[in-house]
Amino acid sequence: MNKPYIIGIAGGSGSGKTFFLHCFLNHFEKGEVCLVSQDDYYLPVGEMTSEENKVYNFDLPSTIDDEGFLSDIKKLVDGEIIYKKEYTFNKSDAQPKLLEIKSAPIIIVEGLFILHFSEIATLLDMKIFIDTEDDVALQRRINRDFIERGYSKEDVLYKWVNHVIPAYKEFLLPYKSECDKIITNNTHVAEDILKISEEISLELREDILPKKL
Repeated sequence: MNKPYIIGIAGGSGSGKTFFLHCFLNHFEKGEVCLVSQDDYYLPVGEMTSEENKVYNFDLPSTIDDEGFLSDIKKLVDGEIIYKKEYTFNKSDAQPKLLEIKSAPIIIVEGLFILHFSEIATLLDMKIFIDTEDDVALQRRINRDFIERGYSKEDVLYKWVNHVIPAYKEFLLPYKSECDKIITNNTHVAEDILKISEEISLELREDILPKKL
């Protein structure tokens, strides 16, 4: 198999990366594309440093096992299968799944810091930036962390002001101008993202996939 084509998808918390990815992946057949997510490379909480109020800051590059992340991306590039335990965040009673990720002609790497980690960024053939207004992203973050991860609204707001926004400005926003595609995702209308994801997937299917298969 020829070297896979690697797409990096970056965006701040609440930007809608997950929804975009879901739409994007639906345009491909099984075996054409695989996904590796930064979220599954968080260090165990016990290895992080908490603040004085015992709150852990997950919005720092130091919370990510970037060496393991890079190593697994390279394994996928070499055609290997990787196995990775799913990260369960605040769900202490959750049983993490063992993820089996098989290499494919198109590899998608997604996460907040993928452009900041220089060795990972240099592997990317296409960089996509998901851009969202702060108030829209905050509401999505509240909905996600309250419903899916069990955090209170007060906790979410504290982290938004003290962790999320500073990290976005320092570790993601400076790389926006380097990206090949910038997608604005302020709407709650699914058709907008569906259209954009279809356009990019068609471009890849016509120009990239025939060369990789």
